[in-house]
Amino acid sequence: MQLQERLFIDGDWVQPATNATLEVISPHSEAVIARVAEGREADMDRAVAAARAAFDRGPWPRMAAAERADVMARLLALLQERSVELAVTITNEMGAPISFSNMGQVLAANMVLDYFVGLARTYPFEEVRPGMQGPTLVRREPVGVVAGIIPWNVPLFITMLKLGPALAAGATVVLKPAPETPLDAIILADAIRAAGVPPGVVNIVPAGREVGEHLVRHRGIDKVSFTGSTAAGRHVAAICGEQLKRVTLELGGKSAAIILDDADLSSTIWGVLPAAIMNNGQACVAQTRILASRARYREVADALVDAMRSVQVGDPMDPSTLCGPLVAARQRERVEGYIRIGKDEGARVACGGGRPEGLTKGWYVEPTVFVDVDNRMRIAQEEIFGPVLAVIPYDDIDDAVRIANESDYGLSGSVWCDDIETGLDIARRVRTGTYTVNGFAMEFSAPFGGFKASGLGRELGPEGLSAYLEGKQINLPMGYEMR
Repeated sequence: MQLQERLFIDGDWVQPATNATLEVISPHSEAVIARVAEGREADMDRAVAAARAAFDRGPWPRMAAAERADVMARLLALLQERSVELAVTITNEMGAPISFSNMGQVLAANMVLDYFVGLARTYPFEEVRPGMQGPTLVRREPVGVVAGIIPWNVPLFITMLKLGPALAAGATVVLKPAPETPLDAIILADAIRAAGVPPGVVNIVPAGREVGEHLVRHRGIDKVSFTGSTAAGRHVAAICGEQLKRVTLELGGKSAAIILDDADLSSTIWGVLPAAIMNNGQACVAQTRILASRARYREVADALVDAMRSVQVGDPMDPSTLCGPLVAARQRERVEGYIRIGKDEGARVACGGGRPEGLTKGWYVEPTVFVDVDNRMRIAQEEIFGPVLAVIPYDDIDDAVRIANESDYGLSGSVWCDDIETGLDIARRVRTGTYTVNGFAMEFSAPFGGFKASGLGRELGPEGLSAYLEGKQINLPMGYEMR
């Protein structure tokens, strides 16, 4: 069993304020696999003070962007060397299939950091614009001290959505990993130290919800970047609104995959399925509403059910596993509760709906497909965060777009078709922040975020970097030429 008794603050592993620890429990075996120091309010105060000093008096915000990029590149190289260790660690702590951990948890995180290394070298942090009375120097300066609140479902990847642009901007950071998944953050801290990131620039304090709120409220924090549930996001937004604190929120989703009548069903189903149950269904971008025309509804539903029944469920360390356990007992209870709700609402379970046979340990739920679903049902409107899909009929394309938009959320979505122009037209009409024609993708050079209750602001792309910058104009005398 792993034991980590210290917290990473001001560039070093330090003794925490209390002896409190977090137990990390394997979702597969239900055994305690680690105990990690739990940060309390005094530890967060210390971390914010270190980040504040590093921003106000340290070298990081004052380095040339290319110098910061060089340090970030060293960090990237160290994380790449430890990719296998990181993937195994994340699978052990939260149950993602190892195939997904290798690609979606670790490789994707490294690709995000690599993108921001490159962007830091080319981004126009200063530019001169002609003014009415002389030239104007437009500067984009780092926002200050950033609080990064990390969820448990894709911990390293979401960390990089925040850490990459913050480091590129010259900001300093306090990261709060979720209590379920602190182990990958320990590896990250070791790499940060070895890469030569100056002390105080990145501080990592695993903690629970109350200490996280203390961090959000802290007067030493200039910006909050939060990923989590919409309910928690509203609370974070309210605190930031009171304090006029900058905030980025990436929240929940209930995305729709629209299958048009001209789609080749055999390839479409095996394209939709990974996008629907990725990470054991614990993904905010998961395509969990499957929209099929009434003309092909039974055909689509039967094909989806057949594919879902073939999904291998079991040990997430087995490379052939496509669906592992949910992160915690409470998460399984939540998903099973929604399965009961779906039945009570009149939807029919076409496959799954229980616990897998032969898996007496671990927080497993059978991959489940509901048919005869009305989009007004709770299972079609509320984020379940498990491997549970709802197949919903539509009358025509306008009706499919209406159903896709008939949601409080607007994070992701897809359309599956033979006529790409028709698919593109639908993509333009669905109000969601990320959309794909015939697939599921997230492009790291483009903005990622949600419409409506799926969040505020954008991550990734130049837009993601600009979220960590403040614009400033410096007006200069007529005739002055910048050197």
